[in-house]
Amino acid sequence: MKFSSSFLDEIRARVPVSSVVGRAVQWDRRKSRPGKGDWWACCPFHSEKTPSFHADDRKGRYYCFSCHAKGDVFTFLVEKLGMSFPEAVEELAGQAGLPMPKPDPAMEKREKARASLADVLAMAEAFYRQQLEGPQGARARDYIAARGLSHEFVARFGLGFAPDARDALLRHLQERDVPRQMMLDAGLIGVPDDGRAAYDRFRDRLMFPIRDMRGRVIAFGGRALGEARAKYLNSPETELFHKSRVLYNLDQARKSAFERGEIIAVEGYMDVIALAQAGFEHVVAPLGTALTGEHLAMLWRTAAVPILCFDGDAAGQAAAWRALETALPHLQPGHSLRFAILPEGLDPDDLLRDRGRQAMQEVLDGADSLSRFLWRHVVETSPMATPEEKAALEKRLEELAGRIRDDKVRAHYRADLRARLRELWQPPRQGARSPRARGRKAAGAKKPRGASAQLLAASRGSAGSSYHEREILALVLDLPEILDDVAEDLARLEFSSKMLDSLRQKIIDIAAGLSELDSARLKTHLMEEGFGEVVNRLTGASHGPGRHAYKLDLDLHKARRMFSAHALELHRTAVLERELAAAQDAFEQNPTEENFARINRIRDELHAARQRQGE
Repeated sequence: MKFSSSFLDEIRARVPVSSVVGRAVQWDRRKSRPGKGDWWACCPFHSEKTPSFHADDRKGRYYCFSCHAKGDVFTFLVEKLGMSFPEAVEELAGQAGLPMPKPDPAMEKREKARASLADVLAMAEAFYRQQLEGPQGARARDYIAARGLSHEFVARFGLGFAPDARDALLRHLQERDVPRQMMLDAGLIGVPDDGRAAYDRFRDRLMFPIRDMRGRVIAFGGRALGEARAKYLNSPETELFHKSRVLYNLDQARKSAFERGEIIAVEGYMDVIALAQAGFEHVVAPLGTALTGEHLAMLWRTAAVPILCFDGDAAGQAAAWRALETALPHLQPGHSLRFAILPEGLDPDDLLRDRGRQAMQEVLDGADSLSRFLWRHVVETSPMATPEEKAALEKRLEELAGRIRDDKVRAHYRADLRARLRELWQPPRQGARSPRARGRKAAGAKKPRGASAQLLAASRGSAGSSYHEREILALVLDLPEILDDVAEDLARLEFSSKMLDSLRQKIIDIAAGLSELDSARLKTHLMEEGFGEVVNRLTGASHGPGRHAYKLDLDLHKARRMFSAHALELHRTAVLERELAAAQDAFEQNPTEENFARINRIRDELHAARQRQGE
């Protein structure tokens, strides 16, 4: 509801800001002067050891001189405790001894409708959880067990199961006198335009409740357990749910995030749960969409420099760059991002299971600053063989820095990038690095040691190669009949990903021992051999921009042509990578302009080969 300025001012006059902030901080007795309403503490919005957070009861305001968090009593409850503004007003009005104003009738009606939708969604959550424990939920329970999730975390995140029936939830809610329109408004059912019967929106899916900051269920995400056009399906936009303004698990993560002064954003539901189970409880995820400015504002209210964690494949790199471009206009003094890129072929769940918690911590500890990530990405993807190409690189960096709206931050970025460029353009000396290697040095790259070195080594390889490897295996998994023609070609291919190469070898072994092989039979054998998760990832989602998972009814002739095309590109990329390694070694031994030009030529060819994956 809308509150009058006089009512809000009366609350501010009656409730000292120190009495609200004091619930979350320990005041520094040496610096504070209680008699003058002058209070100092370590900031509750970021981690620090020296008090730089000031609350002034005379002005009714607080301000942090380090991270620049600021506001009044209402702002503090909203940004620190995650309350909605009306909740904060109600809380403070009670503290001030003021009665709440009577709500506007239309607004009151709308709030009642929102509360009713939340009740319906809570009933749906209970139904899905019950189905998970019943006979129909066996396959979902098997999937949960295969992912290594404990009963504690299944319960903590409220996982459930939507049965493979057209109207199971609809009938369940009808028996409890829930009107069909409310089910539709809550995003739980669909109604065909042609007049056919309504149907459950979620069927044969593992269900993830999505909650608001108060912990109320406002929507669902569902992961398909069988054949489906979409591997993941979210609720539609409703009165309660706007995906660009919701981060999965923020309701549970914010307490730990505030205590640590750190928050981690990953790409999916399972990543969040796996990390939380491993002890990283300050982790959230967007809901099937790229990070938005609103998402970033929510993260920055929790920690000054959130860590964005992305898969190490081409799609993950692209998502990381989109997040950086989204963030640039919103950067403020003290507020930035760090980018943690996982080893090639692994998501957080894989990394935790394969290498343990420490390996994940190494990735997070090695996260790049936003400025370093920007520099490295641009330098590594830009040709620099001619003066025109060097000018284009400078122009691109200037354009990116120009997107930053804050004057001071923009000025510092421009100064930082110019300093890096000066180092990059230094003429090569005997034994000097190539410009691209100097670019990595200018980005602040450090020589890794111990576990960090192992992770970095595992993350190297060709994004293009990995892409074609996945496409080849996805094609074979969904249409193994083509192995009659391409089995020998598949056996000769060189895969850079150890995980995908192991799967390739196993497919060849299974095909050699069976006279007849269809997709279901091949996948069953692979799941029995422990390849279930990678098979699900390869066949259940798209693997590149605008691409779709292969269908079982794909024409055999077209499938063979697609296999050959990917195999050829994979071979070309592998050859170019070997040539590039040899050229770099030659330049290290003899840093001539000719050898450097050869490196740039091969890099350009390799870059073009990788770009063809988006055609």
